[in-house]
Amino acid sequence: MKVPMLSLSIATEFKAKIPAVVVGWITASVRNSQHDEALWREIETAAARFQGVNMDEARRSPPIKALRDAYRALGNDPTRYRGSNEALVRRISQGKDLYRVNTVVDVNNLISLETLHSAGTFDLDRIQPPITFRVGQPGEIYTGIGRGEIKIEGLPIFADQLGPFGSTTSDSERTMVQLETTKIMMVIISFLGAEGMEAIVHRAGELLEKYVAGNEIESGVVT
Repeated sequence: MKVPMLSLSIATEFKAKIPAVVVGWITASVRNSQHDEALWREIETAAARFQGVNMDEARRSPPIKALRDAYRALGNDPTRYRGSNEALVRRISQGKDLYRVNTVVDVNNLISLETLHSAGTFDLDRIQPPITFRVGQPGEIYTGIGRGEIKIEGLPIFADQLGPFGSTTSDSERTMVQLETTKIMMVIISFLGAEGMEAIVHRAGELLEKYVAGNEIESGVVT
């Protein structure tokens, strides 16, 4: 079955507060696996530049700084709610091994390492479009992957007809990618505008084709 074109928008009030926010997206049918050694070598190469990096320096890199600034503009403390891009670099800088989850998630992490943008990948069969990228509302929560209950008020979040399911900090268990996942949505979030996003989306599609037999790929950039 062909993956349908995605119905994804950025909420007007969110765009008004953070005018530079842009979302690149890819949907695809995939054949997931536990591990791919060639992909892992690419990840290790991308991660090498962050080994032992000074995090004060890393936080000055434009994509990480822009996300931290966006969190502040939304009333959040970026030291309490780290963006997933910063958390990934921080883990490497501390000498910790990257999580090995599955090949689709590994592709997601490689894209984030290469671009320093926050990226997320979801099981498309567990999503009920339309999807809105918006700010978490008072009282909104979900069960984060490996993190228990997360309060998402004030965070940039993705929500469908069933409610919030992902954010630039941590995604929900409801839409997490598992080995049996066959259709995915990947998002790459920039708080620096659309420049370069088409190339990033293209790169993500190539990686999905190469490592998880990605096909029926659709993609776009929402500004």
